[in-house]
Amino acid sequence: MDHTTHEPAKHPHGAAASWGTAVKATLHCLTGCAIGEILGMVIGTALEWGNVPTMALAIGLAFLFGYSFTLFAVLRAGLGLRAAIKVALAADTVSIAVMEFVDNAIIALTPGAMDAHLTDTLFWSALLGGFAVAFLITTPINKWMIGRGKGHAVVHAHH
Repeated sequence: MDHTTHEPAKHPHGAAASWGTAVKATLHCLTGCAIGEILGMVIGTALEWGNVPTMALAIGLAFLFGYSFTLFAVLRAGLGLRAAIKVALAADTVSIAVMEFVDNAIIALTPGAMDAHLTDTLFWSALLGGFAVAFLITTPINKWMIGRGKGHAVVHAHH
């Protein structure tokens, strides 16, 4: 089997990826993360779970939805399931991890946010504000990774 067709698209060493590419990759990842994170926070808050189980559910669902967006895209492009899972893990793990760390740190450090209810402005402002800050921090990381043929760059080989 010729493995050259499965190599990630790489930029020449030292060549930087465009900011537009990094923004698109980050928004793609953030969309999946946000769906999972919001769903987890809403479920945990509605069920009146404690902070730790609510955050654990939100983080788990953020990874699940974040990976699934990439997984379904590369499956549609014709990749087999095992290869698609590898691509999704390679493409999104760092991005999702950074976003989740930043977003959850902001929520945890915002006074009263973890105890706020779904009807409270504080709940939604901390959650959405965390996404905005996570986007600003993750985009340059994604730009750096894509420029080195890592992260979301591995997905482009399959589009």
